[in-house]
Amino acid sequence: MSLIYFPIIVSLFAIVFVYFLAMQIKKAPVASGKAVAITAAVQEGAMSYLKRQYKTISIVGVVLFILLFFLGWKIAIGFLIGAVLSGLSGFIGMIVSTQANTRVAEAAKKGLAKALDISFKGGLITGLMVVSLGLLAVSGYYFLTKGDMEALVGLGFGASLISVFARVGGGIYTKAADVGADLVGKVEKGIPEDDPRNPAVIADQVGDNVGDCAGMAADIFETYAVTTVATMILGALLFPRSPNFVLLPLILGSVAILASIIGSFFVRLGAKKSIMGAMYKGLAATVILCAIAFYPVIVKLMAGQAISANRLYFSTLVGLVIAIEMFVITEYYTSKDYGPVKSIAKASETGHATNIIRGIGLGMQSTAYPVLLIAFGTILSFWLAGIYGVALAVMAMLSISGIVVGVDAYGPITDNAGGIAEMSGMPEEVREITDALDAVGNTTKAVTKGYAIASAGLAALVLFSAYSEKVNVGGVSQFVLNDPKVIAGLLIGGLLPYLFASFLMGAVGKTAGKVVEEVRRQFKNIAGLMEGTAKPEYGKCVDIVTKAAIKEMMIPALIPIVAPILVGFILGPQALGGLLIGSIITGIFVGVSMTTGGAAWDNAKKYIEGGAYGGKGSFAHQAAVTGDTVGDPYKDTAGPAINPMIKVLNIVALLIVAFLV
Repeated sequence: MSLIYFPIIVSLFAIVFVYFLAMQIKKAPVASGKAVAITAAVQEGAMSYLKRQYKTISIVGVVLFILLFFLGWKIAIGFLIGAVLSGLSGFIGMIVSTQANTRVAEAAKKGLAKALDISFKGGLITGLMVVSLGLLAVSGYYFLTKGDMEALVGLGFGASLISVFARVGGGIYTKAADVGADLVGKVEKGIPEDDPRNPAVIADQVGDNVGDCAGMAADIFETYAVTTVATMILGALLFPRSPNFVLLPLILGSVAILASIIGSFFVRLGAKKSIMGAMYKGLAATVILCAIAFYPVIVKLMAGQAISANRLYFSTLVGLVIAIEMFVITEYYTSKDYGPVKSIAKASETGHATNIIRGIGLGMQSTAYPVLLIAFGTILSFWLAGIYGVALAVMAMLSISGIVVGVDAYGPITDNAGGIAEMSGMPEEVREITDALDAVGNTTKAVTKGYAIASAGLAALVLFSAYSEKVNVGGVSQFVLNDPKVIAGLLIGGLLPYLFASFLMGAVGKTAGKVVEEVRRQFKNIAGLMEGTAKPEYGKCVDIVTKAAIKEMMIPALIPIVAPILVGFILGPQALGGLLIGSIITGIFVGVSMTTGGAAWDNAKKYIEGGAYGGKGSFAHQAAVTGDTVGDPYKDTAGPAINPMIKVLNIVALLIVAFLV
């Protein structure tokens, strides 16, 4: 049991390191002049939204907390811990993002290197807080409950609940504001992005923080915590007499946090001034350090165990390779430097429809390599060490989440910095630097979403394995394809990601429509607004998207909670098992196609804005803006929200399985 102290100590060390990073950012100068009021408005809007969101979620949480007491007080307390820390991860991410954005805008006056340093450190704070709080929650509660696995399932459920609400609500907010701002500002009025004359521009800036930062933080916290718990459960079920199989994922997570901290020091601009290259140096250093350090740890812990230490170690390498390959694949499909994005830009020359057709087709095509990679990785890790090997591969993949989320959370910080620079009238050379940072931010957000979806799909497979271990009687599988209940479950499960995504797309479209009406009203009724002599009523748009996001998030967020309960109790555990597999299969396809396709649309627009096919204001640019507005809810609302949805389904199944068998 003494090994459990190591992850707790490492988690606390990482939190202290984060504190010193925060102090460094705080010392950096903030932008002055008009930027002060703009920053304050963004901070106020983000804080107001999160308070209302968490207040709404807390009502659902209290009801579930009371119901979970009937399953055991340890499960209920675990649920509370998971929910609070998941919410705290998102809250810290939002606070850091809204504090760092103005400092990045100011730092851009001193050059690219300084602006990159502050923006990445801001993102790294969020990333390290996510993994350290996740590891501390799981290891600490495991220690306090003396190894109660059911209590840890409750903790995972709490994290999952907050995650799905944060992803859904934040996603609706950010993209409704973004689409509404673009449709009137760019398309109808022909004014630049982040133009201060646009009444929806503050709501758009707020959305970057509550969606891409707070939502992503809660999402990865939940994936990290749930995967760790699922691997520990499998270790306990498969090797009941060998506690080291339970502790191994915690130790590997601890080692990876230390590797992420060291790897972060490698994020520096080289001679070529490549921002993406700087990010990849940090990621590569972290992965290499993990690959080196995992071996002695596994050999030491697994000496004399039922599975060869070498086989377990190679399973972790499989996970690290999948993580790297997901970055490479997603960057290929979403970066302006490669053919897929350029093909969408080319299609824009012939109109809006051809842009949309090419974008949808590219999103579908982009699922091929990731799915084949996941399939091959699953088979290889299973061959190496059985289902525990698959779990270990996923754990290794997620163990580097600290620096991965750092690379992702850098995106909304630089996006906001660009907005502040534009709206406050900073010199053109400042905007050039923030634009360069933001362009890379679009790609980093896309590649981390690809990483998140792949890890979510694999994590859900591990959770399903834990569920099937509890359902299978005498080692005999209860899930056979000649059972009509299993087939029914597969079909229902396959339906859920589509149904879930449809609610979110509809919510964004409906809310964006309200924003469009309000922006049009202000341009029509406020004299001098277009000329820049009058000030827009920013608060009206912020209020519209805040109310709509809170209202629209409820039904889709409850789908993954209610569906497994209904199927499990009406059709039985076999049908529920089918539902879980069905949701994983279609969830991966829907998630990857939406996030990758949406990011490709966005960067195709930016590629044209860089001067290709006529540049800004051209017919191709107008078509690309349309594609981007369709892609926005794809990549930032519906697609990413699939991650927590499929894991909530599996966690709920684990919670109720005792009543079904």
